[in-house]
Amino acid sequence: MGDRWQIEVDRSLCIGSAQCVHHAPDGFRLDTGRQSHPADPETDANEQVLAAAEGCPVEAITITLLESGEPVFPPEE
Repeated sequence: MGDRWQIEVDRSLCIGSAQCVHHAPDGFRLDTGRQSHPADPETDANEQVLAAAEGCPVEAITITLLESGEPVFPPEE
């Protein structure tokens, strides 16, 4: 069994660029205010969601390991 991720979007940072929806159409939704939110905050690790986090122009998306809370993105410095 693979890793499970906790996905969060910081709505105070989100600018509604929709890059997350472009990279992971099954992983993110925009609400009526063009704020992103994860389609499912707990998901299996996958490349599309990681690409969405990496592609966010304001780094509003954080991914942590569900089991340990260890950061996946952004990586610890």
